[in-house]
Amino acid sequence: MIKISNEYADALFSLAMDLHAEEETLGALHLIRDSFRQEPEALAMLASPAIAKSQRLAALEEAFGSQLPQHVMGYMHTLCNNGHIREFMDSVQAYEELYNSARKLSTAYVTSAVELSEEEKTELKNKLEKRLGRTICLECAIDETLLGGLVVQVDGKVIDGSLKHRLHEIKEVMNR
Repeated sequence: MIKISNEYADALFSLAMDLHAEEETLGALHLIRDSFRQEPEALAMLASPAIAKSQRLAALEEAFGSQLPQHVMGYMHTLCNNGHIREFMDSVQAYEELYNSARKLSTAYVTSAVELSEEEKTELKNKLEKRLGRTICLECAIDETLLGGLVVQVDGKVIDGSLKHRLHEIKEVMNR
């Protein structure tokens, strides 16, 4: 079903680009996504074949009609009418990927053995931006089992500069 989510997201992103409303659309999708996260039963209700489509569409209008741009409301209607409302969460993720790609934005997930200083974060961010040619947002976490160094995940790539990884590589060379 991910293919369906991607197709819906691609269509919405194309429409948003035509309207010059990519960021507004993303904000509206986040508003809906956050609402569904707070009340997952609402998404289940919108997907329920036991409830008439007219009632489901009326519930969508009541919940979001005044808060969403018309094209996003139309998108939600289309998902609901076509029986694909359960694909909404995946379609939001796919839309975010399209948005970030068009804006050359990437999130780098950095795991280190100890907390990085602001100076280290800035230096790492600058190096990644230079290397990748994209604007980078860092998401940092600590994993004490790394012993030292960093593991960076960005755009589907892993840069493992951890001491734990280097020791593992040395061990493999010695075992040959």
